[in-house]
Amino acid sequence: MRTRVFITLACCIALFGCGQDSAEPAAEMPTAEPTPTAPPAIVRKPSPPGAMVYIISPADGDEVQSPVTVVFGLTGLGVAPAGIDLPNTGHHHLLVDTELSNMGFPIPADAQNIHFGLGQTEATLELEPGEHVLRLALGDMLHIPHDPPLISEPVTIQVVE
Repeated sequence: MRTRVFITLACCIALFGCGQDSAEPAAEMPTAEPTPTAPPAIVRKPSPPGAMVYIISPADGDEVQSPVTVVFGLTGLGVAPAGIDLPNTGHHHLLVDTELSNMGFPIPADAQNIHFGLGQTEATLELEPGEHVLRLALGDMLHIPHDPPLISEPVTIQVVE
């Protein structure tokens, strides 16, 4: 019985002592802090000298009816579908009433940034009546603009009913 009392007393002292603040700070255990990592660098494909992208039709200032057929032009590069990495190639993106805001990222895919990742060189669009500004931008295999970016001069059209 004495042994049991001694063990119980020792356990109580040990438990009581564990909850007390110590005058000396406990040695800190090293923790694995997350190390910040830089996002992967986006490497833009170089534009060949003299390369340009442009809209063949409609012409700037044209009055058109919807649907509108837009014919793409390209000089100094070839067209390759998205995902195909061939030198001096890219694919078209038609910008409708918008501009590219960040050249270091892939061109977004939405109603104003229309992707032609299969290598298409023209498109037929339904556009609401009114004024619209069209631009072409060439993107590489990952939809990233070339360096310097290849963006056409704007073509302003008036869609009439």
